[in-house]
Amino acid sequence: MNLMMMFITFVFIIMIMINFIIPMMSMHKIINREKNSPFECGFDPFSSSRMSFSIHFFSISLMFLIFDIEITLIMPLPIMKSLILMKTWMTYSIMMMILLLIGLMMEWKEGSMEWK
Repeated sequence: MNLMMMFITFVFIIMIMINFIIPMMSMHKIINREKNSPFECGFDPFSSSRMSFSIHFFSISLMFLIFDIEITLIMPLPIMKSLILMKTWMTYSIMMMILLLIGLMMEWKEGSMEWK
């Protein structure tokens, strides 16, 4: 038991030493204003934070997320065909396709899919 406690203590001390030594070895010696500033996805981080951006980028990302979630619901349809009744499978498949088409038509009619 005593040997086991010594081993655990030794491993614990080694781990603490490693936690202190590794950050010192990997420290960057040159501090640069550009490297320390946050990256803001194409916006100048040194300008005003209240600068507005185009809502069109937001609507395109929202469309992508909506259609992406619907596609993940459609992907298991071939596997479901063998696990559930044919009538239930057809109902679910048709409802998902109609939902996708209605969403597509609404976005198309609204003009969100056209780049302005």
